[in-house]
Amino acid sequence: MAKQIDYVSDTTRFVRELLAQRPHLLEEQRKARARWWDKQLDPAEQQKLAEAKIRQQPYVYQTKG
Repeated sequence: MAKQIDYVSDTTRFVRELLAQRPHLLEEQRKARARWWDKQLDPAEQQKLAEAKIRQQPYVYQTKG
């Protein structure tokens, strides 16, 4: 069975055309990622959050009484 090397999916074609028309989108994507996701976490703050967590009951759907 021969492989179809020249096949490009519709989604891939769409993204390539979009980036060709609007090359600034990649830079905007990097800026948005840096703003919302690429952050340094404070270990002390993470420790406080972990300590403040309330332990979940073993049977969460069981009601008392």
